[in-house]
Amino acid sequence: MAKRESNLLSDAQLRAWVRAGVPVAKSDGGSLTFTLSAAGTAAWVFRFRHGGRRQELTLGRYPDLSLSAARAAAAKRRVAVSDGSNPADEVRKAKSRRDWTVRQLIADYRDKLLSTLAESTQASYGRNLKRIENGMGGMSVQSVAPGDIVAEIERHKLGWVELFTLWCALRGIFKHATGKKIIIANPCAGIQLEAIIGKRPEVKKRLMLTDDELHVLTTAKMRDENLYAVRIALATGVRISELYTALRQHIHIAEARWHIPASKTGPEMDIPLAPVVVQWFEHLFKLAGTSEYVLPARLRPRIDRLGGDAHVSKDAIREAIDFWIENHAPKIRRFTPHDLRSTMKSQMRRLGVSRDVTEMCLNHKLKGVEGIYDQYTYYDERRAALELWARFLSCCQAGEKWNVTPLRKHA
Repeated sequence: MAKRESNLLSDAQLRAWVRAGVPVAKSDGGSLTFTLSAAGTAAWVFRFRHGGRRQELTLGRYPDLSLSAARAAAAKRRVAVSDGSNPADEVRKAKSRRDWTVRQLIADYRDKLLSTLAESTQASYGRNLKRIENGMGGMSVQSVAPGDIVAEIERHKLGWVELFTLWCALRGIFKHATGKKIIIANPCAGIQLEAIIGKRPEVKKRLMLTDDELHVLTTAKMRDENLYAVRIALATGVRISELYTALRQHIHIAEARWHIPASKTGPEMDIPLAPVVVQWFEHLFKLAGTSEYVLPARLRPRIDRLGGDAHVSKDAIREAIDFWIENHAPKIRRFTPHDLRSTMKSQMRRLGVSRDVTEMCLNHKLKGVEGIYDQYTYYDERRAALELWARFLSCCQAGEKWNVTPLRKHA
């Protein structure tokens, strides 16, 4: 076999051809060719046969890729060809991965995964995905290193919880990238959030409003729709989102029952309504007029923006509570709508309602094996507990002392 010619070119020749600017295609042997286009672009081309077909692969531009580096690259490709691989296929796969920017990755993550998460998670992740896009959206996904992740977290002056959500969003999108094999290793791996922003501050403890505070709250000087909404939230223990999005058609007045459809925050549930709660709903229906919502939007800009009938904003009830506290200075601790759930839970336990029933009243799934096998809805028990709780609230509203012996305590 004839000896393969190689190393036919020299750096001096290459520089001379580039200065001349005349198109050339000169072989260096070993399947490596130097090319210079009419536009003056110099490049290295590797020519080979695979599967019975002649193919070529651009290795890089000259002088970015030097003569010696081009020879080394060609030698590596020759080995791949002799092993049966197609170097062009490998480069195309690698190029498709390199072409992904963080912005493109986020778009793919939004399309395939974000929509499957709970609405609240979509909102919190959505805010932070925008922050990531603004900070590193133009970066190549493959170029992102752990230091870039740390820098992205450190550049935001946010509270601990929001920074934690940003951290979760970063881990989520780069886990998505590893799943698509855009990258081999997640750059978030091994990073400790506490090392960047410190330990999480003590979690705010939920309140149990006292009897006197419940009297102040249930007789609050609020607009009627806000007062009845707060009373219903307190009496039923629903998540505030379930109340402000409630449809009139799901409140079955004749059956004293509120049907809450399944959502990403909980399964569907029927809530038995005490007689006084039914009355509160009837008041809201009158105030709502012809709206299909129990709590329709009140501000014209929101109604116009949403194209007509719509529910109040997610912050409406919280803002009503804050406005009342700030402007009337009632004798009550500052609280949030979620504290109404903790108040119901704690006060029900005080009234002797069992733990399981209070958990079911809050639409919490029982934990562990019991939660898997116990499919009983506790509807009758929940009705009794919620009617007891409503009578207690009526006593508080009237300023009367509760003198009913608690139910027998259960575990």
